Amino acid sequence: MSNYNECVATYSYGADTSDGSVTEAELTAQLVACIVDQRVSATSDTAELSSSIDAFFLIFAASLVFFMQAGFAMLCAGSVQKKNVQNTMLKNLLDACGAALGFYSVGYAFAYGDSSGGTDISKTFIGDYNFFLMGLEVEAFSFWLFQFAFAATSATIVAGALAERCQMTAYFCYSAFVSGFLYPVIAHAVWSERGWLGAKNADPLFGVGMIDFAGSAVVHMTGGLTAVIAVKILGARKGRFFDDRGKKLPEPKEFLGHSSALQTLGGFILWFGWYGFNIGST
Repeated sequence: MSNYNECVATYSYGADTSDGSVTEAELTAQLVACIVDQRVSATSDTAELSSSIDAFFLIFAASLVFFMQAGFAMLCAGSVQKKNVQNTMLKNLLDACGAALGFYSVGYAFAYGDSSGGTDISKTFIGDYNFFLMGLEVEAFSFWLFQFAFAATSATIVAGALAERCQMTAYFCYSAFVSGFLYPVIAHAVWSERGWLGAKNADPLFGVGMIDFAGSAVVHMTGGLTAVIAVKILGARKGRFFDDRGKKLPEPKEFLGHSSALQTLGGFILWFGWYGFNIGST
């Protein structure tokens, strides 16, 4: 039967039973069976619709978060000297490319891969399944995209700290490392069901575990601490504290950004993209 009304019309008590070919009890049983079938079909359709909406919602949120890459690019471009704009823009592009390669190949597996299929609830330091997304269910691809956007954001936070003083090859290797290993290890510890810090673990740390709703620690603190370490390694920009002969300047030399317009545009794009963090994390 195509719908509930047809069930009632076909198997109602008003049907003709005078010829004895079918009794009212049999009609009642057929009516109940028909309604149950319709109920099961409707439930299945509702579950499929809900799954589709969830997938679209995650993809939409991931798009907002990934759009922040453009915001970082504009903010960095406006904050550096005009001669270094091209260099800075390319580094932001390398962030997205390096993050995509790193998180696709091994990053997601390190963060959420579980070869036990959920049967083993022991704590682990790192994931061990779904490398190159092999074995990943189609329904989980939208979640991968959302997490990739998080990983790329964590890597891009460092771009501003290293502005005007980092080689391209080194920066690309850094982006791939952060998104392929560093961020996934921290995400696994906090957000995976087998992470040693996570609240979702069967035996959470100190009975409660660590709760990070939208990446304030997993994403932003990871990127911030990485930036501090990178700046310590690279040191200050050339000419900032010492002249060309190595003599210390009386006062640090300022390197003013060349475009307030790009800085403002980048700020608004970041503001807009930030909404994807919270709504997607729900």
